[in-house]
Amino acid sequence: MRLSLDALIVLDAIERKGSFAAAAAELHRVPSAITYTIQKLEQDLDVLIFDRSGHRARLTPAGQELLREGRPLLDAAAALEARVKRVATGWEPELRIAVGDLVDFDVLLESVCAFDRVGGATRLRFSHEAYGGAWDALYTGRADLAIGAPDDAPPGGGYKSQLLGDVEFMLVVAPHHPLAQEPQPIPMQTIRAHRAVSVADSSRSLAPRTSGLLTGQPTLTVSTQRDKLAAQLAGLGVGFMPRRLAQPHLNSGALVQLQVEEDKPLARLYVAWPSKSRGNALRWFLDHLASEEVRQRLCQGSLCS
Repeated sequence: MRLSLDALIVLDAIERKGSFAAAAAELHRVPSAITYTIQKLEQDLDVLIFDRSGHRARLTPAGQELLREGRPLLDAAAALEARVKRVATGWEPELRIAVGDLVDFDVLLESVCAFDRVGGATRLRFSHEAYGGAWDALYTGRADLAIGAPDDAPPGGGYKSQLLGDVEFMLVVAPHHPLAQEPQPIPMQTIRAHRAVSVADSSRSLAPRTSGLLTGQPTLTVSTQRDKLAAQLAGLGVGFMPRRLAQPHLNSGALVQLQVEEDKPLARLYVAWPSKSRGNALRWFLDHLASEEVRQRLCQGSLCS
């Protein structure tokens, strides 16, 4: 390659410091070495980088373009150097995190801000999963950490977990839905006659799971809890919603809660990771998620542990 990072470093220093001599002082080189680097660069690229016709050498348009496009390369090289050093001290280049859709992702972003202050060299990659999808992401190697995985781990072991918390559910419908006019508590056979809104399990390899559906009940299947909420606000079906999502709409009257003979049990969620994982970024998240305050806010429920 004719263009080297060292040549860009020299060119950048000359432009910032204003002269070849000042650049030499900053880079702890003799002035002749700076002059030679620029002359060699001009020779290799077969372009004139500095106009030396005046009292002071100035960048030509070609030199200006080279510096403008070259500075991002210098920044990228510096970032790569820092990342390599961090990896050498135990920080992962990337941490892939599968997030269950019962977890409040806005709260999790606050955790990312805290992580950035100590682990900025580790890239974070999030995927959103439903039901057993968080476990499936670990099982298939798509994730290094699952936040909000339901209680049943995949067969075969090889995973560790710690409690995240419990999520409380409420059976809700729009006020114009027929079930809103039924006497309370409503028998389950009455609910079975009305369409349920359900979130599809995002698992790719593990057997998909369902929750809250009655045998023979017509179903509208969506991808996320927020899509489910939108469908229920539109009066398109009935379903159990996490309290943290349903409560604001109950307060406004956009949803009403149904009393039923059998309430849905709490969903117990876990943080899970492969047993052999040891990286510093993973360890930071595990320590952070061990905080009761953080866990409670992620679950957004009064019954979080």
